[in-house]
Amino acid sequence: MFHRWSIARRLFVANLLIVLAFIAVAGTATFVDARDRSYEEAGRRMAGVAAAVAANPLVLQAADRTDPSALLQPYALDVMAGSGADFLTIMAPDRTRWTHPRDEELGRPYIGSIEASLRGEVFTEVTAGTLGPSVRTVVPVKDAAGNVKALVAAGVTVRTVDVALSGRLPALLVLGLALLVGGSLASWLLGRYLRRVTRGWGPEQLAQLFAYYESVLHSVREGLILIDTKGRVVMYNDQAAELLGLEPRDSENDPSRPPSLTDLPLAPSLKELFESGRTAHDEIHLTGPRIVVVNQGPAVGPDSPGLRRPAVFGTVATIRDRTEIESLGSELETMRTLSDALRAQTHEHANRLHTMVSLLELGRTREALEFATKDLELSQQLTDEMVSSVDEPVLSALIMGKAAEANERGVKLTLSTEGSASVAGLAVQDLVTILGNLLDNAIDAAADGAVPRTVELTVESDVEGLDITVADSGPGVDPAAVEDIFRHGFSTKASGPFGRGIGLALVRQAVQRLDGTMTITGKDGARFHVFLPAMAAGTDKEEQFQ
Repeated sequence: MFHRWSIARRLFVANLLIVLAFIAVAGTATFVDARDRSYEEAGRRMAGVAAAVAANPLVLQAADRTDPSALLQPYALDVMAGSGADFLTIMAPDRTRWTHPRDEELGRPYIGSIEASLRGEVFTEVTAGTLGPSVRTVVPVKDAAGNVKALVAAGVTVRTVDVALSGRLPALLVLGLALLVGGSLASWLLGRYLRRVTRGWGPEQLAQLFAYYESVLHSVREGLILIDTKGRVVMYNDQAAELLGLEPRDSENDPSRPPSLTDLPLAPSLKELFESGRTAHDEIHLTGPRIVVVNQGPAVGPDSPGLRRPAVFGTVATIRDRTEIESLGSELETMRTLSDALRAQTHEHANRLHTMVSLLELGRTREALEFATKDLELSQQLTDEMVSSVDEPVLSALIMGKAAEANERGVKLTLSTEGSASVAGLAVQDLVTILGNLLDNAIDAAADGAVPRTVELTVESDVEGLDITVADSGPGVDPAAVEDIFRHGFSTKASGPFGRGIGLALVRQAVQRLDGTMTITGKDGARFHVFLPAMAAGTDKEEQFQ
């Protein structure tokens, strides 16, 4: 049953027990201290009474008589009535009582200690006598020679002292009750707050829930990052650390000192998104060598009756890796280009075949032979040039497909090569990304430009590396917009159903991954130049943009 209690209930019960224990201990200590003080006060008061009686010459006169009680008993009763003492006993040094509140006790021995008084000392003690426990002070009565002739004992019963002390108990009880009520109220208010923020769960449930969340956080394949309202990264999982290039965090990190977004090596676009806290759905961002899809939303707390709206603790962002998807998309686009090229070539081949059949039917055999030979020479020349210039069949097929696509759009694509155009040590996927996107942009720019519409592709290779230059006859590039061209999301074209502005961003990413450089020049037609080292080291080198 105890394990099912919430933190609030445990805190309330613990506070109640602590307050009760404190009241019991403090009350007992206060009572004992007050009792001892009352006894001390009663002892000092009785010492004054006994000393006054001992100083009266009547006591010495009566001590020399044969019947001291006859003279001292009335005197002692008058003193008791006036001083508030419960008893005043005047006795001989051998303990024989000369006075007592009860007449039947006269002549009987005194009950109590008198040894110190016989030595001439004054002392106070709490002891039981004929009237019950009492606080009494014994004072010696000395003659002129200093001899102890009699003893005077004045005292009050403990019951009388306790009655006086009981007058202070109500104040003590009121104080204890106030502490109990105040502590219980404070505990109830704090428990109400804890019940709201913990949703009534106990420590064991919270620990189990935290273990589950921690396991889920590190087992999901999506990156997860939690950011508070002050721009501090509260938590991120292993996948987020890998995707964003961050240092892995573990449970030993101090949760009270989370790192700030400004201290983390994040891409500018991601840092802007996380700092803004805005809601994002399937936004694409480039970070290092990866393409990631980010979703972000607010972290909203439970509803509170005292607040108009739920509290927002920060934002939660999920991150998915889209690099492989984009790579497959590029390959699919390449295959689609090749398919379109084959379809266009099939259509063109059918037209030419019909032309040759018609010439043969008309008996124009020589003209049909010349037409077929010329068409074969042009196609073979282009094929031979591609195959001999680029030793990678995938790139050769890509260029041939782009050439056919350009021809359909009224753009002339020319290829110029020097060297063997070796791509040894370079990832074909990266080369397809670079060359395919550059040619797509160049063909689009040339198709929208004035006649003649041309695209020139130059591929040069030597021992140092591979140079790729793509020039078009389009409107060119504004020097002020060179940096924006490579920013993800920037495009001069109308937005399509899947968004634009990712092609040149992927080119820049691939060039950076291959340790290459890129430059852009030209107002009357854009000119993109890419240099890729022969053996890519895989380390980042800063791109140079002109």
